[in-house]
Amino acid sequence: MSPRAFSAQVVSTRLTLMRELLEDLDAVGPVDADRLLRDRLTRRAVERVLTQLIDLAVDINIHVATSLGGAMVTEYRESFDEAARAGLVSTTLADGLKASVGLRDVLIHEYVKTDLALVATAVPLARVEYGEYVRDVARWLRDRA
Repeated sequence: MSPRAFSAQVVSTRLTLMRELLEDLDAVGPVDADRLLRDRLTRRAVERVLTQLIDLAVDINIHVATSLGGAMVTEYRESFDEAARAGLVSTTLADGLKASVGLRDVLIHEYVKTDLALVATAVPLARVEYGEYVRDVARWLRDRA
């Protein structure tokens, strides 16, 4: 099966969704483990936003890696390495974002009881690191045009 052709629209659409998710995360305001424990709706919203941010970034990474680099990416963490190789993000940012994949796996698959302190700690990190990811990929996309 040949790789799908690169589509700037695929990347752009996902970046738009990521911007909206970051705005939603900002709208939630500060969170800590106690708030997440007491407010199930906020906890579920935060967990969903975090997992979607990661999934959308991985989608972008894989799309670029397969359509432009011919890489076969099978692991979420590996997709961030490919994003750095393609010039979407710095290696430093890619390494930081790889750590979020473990949280995503716990939230999606509930392998273990979710550590709400860990989720609360992930929120400001996601705001910063995924905000940087969106800016870097948008810049990369503009430079390609």
